[in-house]
Amino acid sequence: QVQLVESGGGSVQAGGSLRLSCAAFGYSYSIYCMAWFRQIPGKEREGVASICTDGKSVYADSVKGRFTVSQDNAKNTLYLQMNSLKPADTAMYYCAADATNYGLTRWYNHWGQGTQVTVSS
Repeated sequence: QVQLVESGGGSVQAGGSLRLSCAAFGYSYSIYCMAWFRQIPGKEREGVASICTDGKSVYADSVKGRFTVSQDNAKNTLYLQMNSLKPADTAMYYCAADATNYGLTRWYNHWGQGTQVTVSS
């Protein structure tokens, strides 16, 4: 079983930055790809960025040029550097992982509990 623990969320003013982290525990050797999703109440969870162990990454159009996804395979940790934050980025951010490349779709089998990001204008 893979366990994912997110951290790094918080409150920031528009234009500011935050870095989210997601640590993987358990059978982390089985992970091929990891991703960040976000969700606001009443809306579907949407993919933000994903990355696989081969280094290939994918971004949602809404965050391209502002967010950067990276991973430290030695530490089994996923990161999301978020710059130029906007109030529209306010959401609960979730980490996901799987042995299959699901890109920004919601098919991932392993999910964290989420970390809240709030951007004020």
